[in-house]
Amino acid sequence: MAHGDVGLELGTRVAEALRRGLDLVVTPAEAVIRPSTREGADYQCNAAMSLAKKLGRKPREVAEAIVANLDAADMLETPEIAGPGFINLRLRDDWLRGRAAELLGDDRLGVPAVSAPRRFALDYSSPNVAKEMHIGHLRSSIIGDAILRLLRFAGHEVTPHNHLGDWGTPFGMLIEHLLDNGWTPEGEHSIHDLNGFYQEARKKFDADPDFADRARARVVALQGGDEPTLALWRVLVEESTRHFQKVYGLLGVELTPADTYGESFYNPYLDEVIADLEGKGLTQVSDGAVCVFPPGFTNREGEPLPLIVRKSDGGYGYASTDLATVRYWVDERGMTDLLYVVGTPQAQHFDMVFAASRQAGYLTEDQTAVHIGFGTILGEDGKTIRTRAGASVKLVDLLSEAVEQASATVAERSSLDSAQQAEVARAVGIGAVKYADLSNDREKDYTFTWARMLATEGNTSVYLQYANARAHSVLRKAEQEPAGEVLFTEPAERVLALKLLQLPGALTATTESYAPHKLCGYLYELAAVFTTFYDTCPILKPDVDPAVRASRLVLTRVTSDVLTLGLGLLGIDAPHEL
Repeated sequence: MAHGDVGLELGTRVAEALRRGLDLVVTPAEAVIRPSTREGADYQCNAAMSLAKKLGRKPREVAEAIVANLDAADMLETPEIAGPGFINLRLRDDWLRGRAAELLGDDRLGVPAVSAPRRFALDYSSPNVAKEMHIGHLRSSIIGDAILRLLRFAGHEVTPHNHLGDWGTPFGMLIEHLLDNGWTPEGEHSIHDLNGFYQEARKKFDADPDFADRARARVVALQGGDEPTLALWRVLVEESTRHFQKVYGLLGVELTPADTYGESFYNPYLDEVIADLEGKGLTQVSDGAVCVFPPGFTNREGEPLPLIVRKSDGGYGYASTDLATVRYWVDERGMTDLLYVVGTPQAQHFDMVFAASRQAGYLTEDQTAVHIGFGTILGEDGKTIRTRAGASVKLVDLLSEAVEQASATVAERSSLDSAQQAEVARAVGIGAVKYADLSNDREKDYTFTWARMLATEGNTSVYLQYANARAHSVLRKAEQEPAGEVLFTEPAERVLALKLLQLPGALTATTESYAPHKLCGYLYELAAVFTTFYDTCPILKPDVDPAVRASRLVLTRVTSDVLTLGLGLLGIDAPHEL
């Protein structure tokens, strides 16, 4: 039975109190309900402080009107007004116990599905064909995957699309170089070979004018549908896709080849998009290039900033493809919301693409387009993380090292057999990499350190996984299925029950702001609260009253369920044993 966010429920009741007492219509969000850290209070209502000026009254008078008209005796103890007008709210123990007990066996753990599902197109990962995935692809891949899981759990329809870099000049250059070296579609190929060939082709392109001319001609052949050229190009895409799927498999990212919508996919739409923009009078020619000038964007000199939709040589760039992408997903696929998980440096580009899309009518008022930006992964020297040789860190190597590092940690603490340890080490190592990223505010840079991310204490996935494994250990040893009422005989029981009921609010805050670190923060708080409960509330000791034992087993089971669900929504496994 999914009841929803306790804070939202309180906000609804406060909003009704304001309507009755002050004839003021506000939303539950405007009731400003927040979890409280004050002793004796579970939540605090700050609505009086924010509404007093609007009403022309003192905050305390507004608070008194709220309390006088608040219909929540079934849910709350008598509210208290503190300071200039803060209202402290404490849930009734019987209400809290009943609501916590209802979480047992609830697949959604109190989280209701959205009442009005939307249709999302989610662009993330987007590696380049013929290049090995490196650490620069990590954040987009795992942040995008977490957002996919969160939105789907909320009840929305989400279609992922992996916008591969698989078209244009780089491929004319690479294919021409491969032909120079006798490369054929029938030969044996690996992504490592292609990566090296690409680097060689780039050097040759920059140093040999004749080769550069042949490479450009090869691009024309590719774009013109020349079959021998296309055959070589397909091999590049197929081999690269195999590599990408290997990395996604290691990461536990849910992208599949069916989710691939590379730059080549949108190529047939580009001429039509430019013609449409020209027909609507939105283009201007600047230095031979066809441009759109979205309002509000200027350069340092204050001059209008162009979005180049067709280059002076007749070629197309990212802006053309991104406008075609918007048009495709809205017009042909009927999406209501477009999300792009791409690094923060591309913020202005997407702002301009979205603005131009609205000018052209590709996006309406009912549709949203959001750039979900993120910062850079730094090494311990404070610079962008690289290998000792100065190259980009390959994702396969990084993930392999993560599992290797975790193996030592697991072996020290585990009694599992070697096969089980290997499985757990993968869950711990990959989980540590993902959680270290997701637990940081995505808009900020963060420092990559093995010691911190694999620590068994603090806000790490390892700490959460151990808390969950501890809960499972108790449930196995209990040899009884959790059932019955939730009782409060110790303060830690009530604190844990309250924290469990805050899952819906944590998920709402996380999903609405596309901010996985908010869910991470909640899960860490829950694991810490459970640890205190475990340490202070005996469960399996012979002298524990059977009803109390049953209650504590219910709280333990629900805690494990919440941790497992929360980690799963982040794309992280929660082993039963460590």
